[in-house]
Amino acid sequence: MATLQERVIDSLPLSSDDDDDDAEETWEDVDDEAVPDVFISLFDKRTFEDVNDMFTYCKDQYGFDIWHLQQQHDLDFLGLVKLVNFVRKSVSQGKSSPDVSSKALFDDDIYLLPAMESDTVLYNLEDILVQARTVAQTQIEELQEQMAALQARFDAYKVDVAKYLGHQLEEDQAGSSSKDEQLMEHKKQKFKDEADADYFLSYSFNAIHESMLKDKIRTDAYRDFIYDNKDLFRDKVVLDVGCGTGILSMFCAKAGAKQVISVDNSDIINNAREIIKANALDDRIQCIRGKIEDVDLPVKQVDVIVSEWMGYCLLYESMLDSVIHARDKYLAPDGLMVPSHATLRIAPLADSELRFSHLDFWNDVYGFDMKTMLQRAHEECLIKSVYPEELAGEGTVFKVLDLHKVSVQDLEFKSSYTVNTTRASGNLEGFLIWFDIFFTRSRDTTVEDCSVEEAKKRGITAFSTGPFSEQTHWQQGVCFVKAADQELVNGSTIKGEVTFRKAAKDARGLKIKVNWQLSDSEAREQSWRIE
Repeated sequence: MATLQERVIDSLPLSSDDDDDDAEETWEDVDDEAVPDVFISLFDKRTFEDVNDMFTYCKDQYGFDIWHLQQQHDLDFLGLVKLVNFVRKSVSQGKSSPDVSSKALFDDDIYLLPAMESDTVLYNLEDILVQARTVAQTQIEELQEQMAALQARFDAYKVDVAKYLGHQLEEDQAGSSSKDEQLMEHKKQKFKDEADADYFLSYSFNAIHESMLKDKIRTDAYRDFIYDNKDLFRDKVVLDVGCGTGILSMFCAKAGAKQVISVDNSDIINNAREIIKANALDDRIQCIRGKIEDVDLPVKQVDVIVSEWMGYCLLYESMLDSVIHARDKYLAPDGLMVPSHATLRIAPLADSELRFSHLDFWNDVYGFDMKTMLQRAHEECLIKSVYPEELAGEGTVFKVLDLHKVSVQDLEFKSSYTVNTTRASGNLEGFLIWFDIFFTRSRDTTVEDCSVEEAKKRGITAFSTGPFSEQTHWQQGVCFVKAADQELVNGSTIKGEVTFRKAAKDARGLKIKVNWQLSDSEAREQSWRIE
């Protein structure tokens, strides 16, 4: 029987002179019964009966974390093979701590050849891929729990303020003098200011920034666009609205911007200053504390505005209002918005596990009937990640925002949509809403209802927050209908309108209304909120 090394050689691309019939053999052809259940450490001679125990030992004793490295370098199975063989070969050459900081260090086909004959570790690397995905999902869930805790604190604060404001408004309504009306307006403004203050306070905590920075889909898109288009930033003045930790500002500075102005109204700006100084970029990046509407910039206009302003269902939090204000006041006539476009999509939801876990749950809670909670559940837009198979059709675009042209008034709208079901999947249980983001080089480029895949073929940097792509921290907005009694069949057509409005009591909240008509059935509508 051929050795593992011989089989790896056979699996590599053959020269034109090779015509060996055994060349078609792969690792899968190896007899499993011939592989002993013993796993040798990558760094010494210690043996283990479980491959995960061996890698845990390597992490604890030598600081080699294969699960972290798999995520950091986005390694597939062959990438892991190269990594293991590179480490084994380096250790055999006397290097006790091999440098694995860059994938390029071990991304050579020579490392497909086993460094140790009959290395059982190589047969079990699929387990590492599975566990790495599990670790990543656990981290996401932990961050989501932290964000949910922050949201709960925010909600409790709003309830307290609303109660206080309601009491005061009742007293104000007892009088009708102009002085009383002025006082009422003053208190309304005070409420708005306090709500804003709590909003910015929520961005002072590490958890929310950790969640955003660990969102590789989001952060990589900004980095890739900025680094791949350095000519757009070189020697330019850039404004970063809502800079947070300053990551986008630093990308721009590294791309050659001569001046970057970073503005944020939360305490995180203090950390941003320290981070920027620690990275020796404080000669080009200036941090300013305050709302973009209130601060005075050291320049009259900028060449580029970069901002990560997107909220749940795109417009929750209303940060885009501030970005538009900055654009109208500071952006040069030929200046560039980064990102440049956003599209909103909607798709029908059916056969969903979420409906069972978040709605049917209230029918029997520890033996008690809690159906009264369903009213509130039907009014809230649930922020969750949905599997593609829970949809009855692909999403359709119902709103396109061109960041170079959109106005604040355009952010409250009613738009029509038509979506066709692509599979029979039971009854219509609700709608899923998500957004796609595009980065174009020119103000004149359009995306219309372009998909992310189509955009990338056109050379446009883009990412999606939808269920058909790798999940982001934005997830999707799930809007359950109250009566899930309309049957969907393959080829059904759903037509209707989607309305977005700012929440009356919370300017940063969002109200969503969908009306729909399935084939020839009666038209229906329902509203949801994100607060």
